[in-house]
Amino acid sequence: MSDAAQPTIAEVRAAAEAVKAAIDRHLEAVSSPNAADDPAVSAAYEQLATAAIAYDQLLYEAYDEVTPFEIPGDEGPGGYHGPEQPEAISVLIRRDYHVVDPKRLRAQAERLDESLTPGGAGGVNAAIGVLFGEYEPDEIAARSEEFGLEEADSTLWVAAAEPTEPGEWLPEPFEHADPQLLICRFDVSEVYDDEDPDD
Repeated sequence: MSDAAQPTIAEVRAAAEAVKAAIDRHLEAVSSPNAADDPAVSAAYEQLATAAIAYDQLLYEAYDEVTPFEIPGDEGPGGYHGPEQPEAISVLIRRDYHVVDPKRLRAQAERLDESLTPGGAGGVNAAIGVLFGEYEPDEIAARSEEFGLEEADSTLWVAAAEPTEPGEWLPEPFEHADPQLLICRFDVSEVYDDEDPDD
């Protein structure tokens, strides 16, 4: 658990009472004669899910315990809404770097491109263009220190997609990055470094 202030017993009990109230509202909504077409059922479901998640989190923070039930992630408004068997997938990767040694970055690029004379025009921007034009992103990630870069946060999304014609999406490659088509994601960030790996 983190070093942040732990929730009080009163906060945990209030969250538990909120779950009980949400269960009552959900039961009332689904038992209504018009439940099949009643938007109140969806609203009650979302309220119950939100209350249950909040209670589960507080329970864990206070007592290192969790509830025995889970809220299905693909049924909420922010969950997966894509096909069960997608015809194609898109892999979207973002990697951030800090430029910690511009001179080293420039020197590496000058060895690759003779037009980049020492102290010439373009500076770091030209060097970055040369390096990313010469090396695959995975190699730059593996050799980032060598290139005067320091890895920062990164994320990888695997999302369901429709099959496309060659070059169809290249003019705007990230326009249709829809979180509701997200199958899985992998994040790397310093914000996770202090967390217990067993959490």
